[in-house]
Amino acid sequence: MKCVSVRLGDPEVAPLLLDLHREYETRYGTGDSVHDVDGTEFDPPFGGFLVLVDGDTTVAGGGLHRFNATTAEVKRMWTNPSFRRQGHAKTILRELAILARGLGYERMRLETGYAQPEALALYRGLGFTEIGNYGIYEHASGFELDLCPEPAS
Repeated sequence: MKCVSVRLGDPEVAPLLLDLHREYETRYGTGDSVHDVDGTEFDPPFGGFLVLVDGDTTVAGGGLHRFNATTAEVKRMWTNPSFRRQGHAKTILRELAILARGLGYERMRLETGYAQPEALALYRGLGFTEIGNYGIYEHASGFELDLCPEPAS
């Protein structure tokens, strides 16, 4: 398996976006969008998108974009259902933290919904601090990770 940098429109990202949309509809009903951030916002020099691939299979992925001058926001976190509970989301988050530091960000933030208990547990377990709802989704939980100094692995 390898972690590669891609653009949001690249073929490796298509299964991620398709399944993420399906999963949001299953968990929340219609209305939640995987397109609430323009794809170009994930491009350097202010963002990036990473996928973990195994051959031709997209295993996991996620991106970050500029939230403000010191904070990157993580979006589109997803793990292929066939590869869940194997630590791949942790790998993507660690790589995104390295990317965010390299882009000069001091913090990384994200939000997740109430119907994603696995994600809530993951972020809490990785040392993200709950910051309350900050985005457009009424019942979402916000989390933030201080990137300075570099956390222990």
